[in-house]
Amino acid sequence: VQLQASGGGSVQAGGSLRLSCEVSGVTYNGGYTVAWFRQAPGKEREFVACIFRNGGSTYYAESVKGRFTVSRDRAMHTEYLQMNILSAEDMAVYFCVAGRVITSTVRNPDAYNYWGQGTKVTVSS
Repeated sequence: VQLQASGGGSVQAGGSLRLSCEVSGVTYNGGYTVAWFRQAPGKEREFVACIFRNGGSTYYAESVKGRFTVSRDRAMHTEYLQMNILSAEDMAVYFCVAGRVITSTVRNPDAYNYWGQGTKVTVSS
């Protein structure tokens, strides 16, 4: 399994970024969920968003609801995280991760076996 996140960078507060995650070795039909987590300096890993397994449901952290949108291009084996109205609180390294999770563990970072290397998002005021 390989997960390659990209698209991070520097943006001004109120701006937007779109992160991409190229996924290989994962089959959605095999029960995998690909999710986005983030980690700010000195803080624990935090769930951001995901499309559960084959795409039946989407989950978002309360802090990003209405601003972030997760999507998937099956043909390109790529997951996306569109982030709008960014603020300093969104500044972190963003990871795409994969695992055979169940609905009760979707937000638990320890439930995911595979982690990509992360892409850094910086928000300036």
